[in-house]
Amino acid sequence: MSATDVLLDGFDRVQQAVTRTLEGLSTDQLAHRVNDSANSIAWLVWHLTRVQDDHVADLAGTGQVWTDGGWAERFGLPLPAEDTGYGHDAGQVAAVVAPSDLLLGYHQAVHERTEAYLRGVKAGDLSVVIDVSWDPPVTRAVRLVSVLEDDLQHAGQAAFVRGLLA
Repeated sequence: MSATDVLLDGFDRVQQAVTRTLEGLSTDQLAHRVNDSANSIAWLVWHLTRVQDDHVADLAGTGQVWTDGGWAERFGLPLPAEDTGYGHDAGQVAAVVAPSDLLLGYHQAVHERTEAYLRGVKAGDLSVVIDVSWDPPVTRAVRLVSVLEDDLQHAGQAAFVRGLLA
């Protein structure tokens, strides 16, 4: 098994977790927040997908699915198109409201772009330094693992909130 295979498996697991979490929930349930400062399922899934989209597009040297695929317009959120949710306050979190089919469609489109990118990555590409502003400098592999780790944490948080709805 190659490093790319491991990354593909990891992103498949994120996609499966997102699908299970969104399944059968109403827009109101997806927007539910445990308290005024908590994240909703909709925000968590949107955010993890936006970060994955942003970072993979940067690594691939392509545009983001969010803008190039028309997802920003479909969502119609009152946020700048380049917003990924990083540092959102409670009001911005509350503004992310979307039905499950829209969240799942965007996530699936990003997942497919991620898979296509990873299938084209050669083993040597993973050790290329892409960001020297960190100590130690960040390689392509480290960036992908960072995105995967962030995605899995947020997917777990979304699943937890779903469990609270029962």
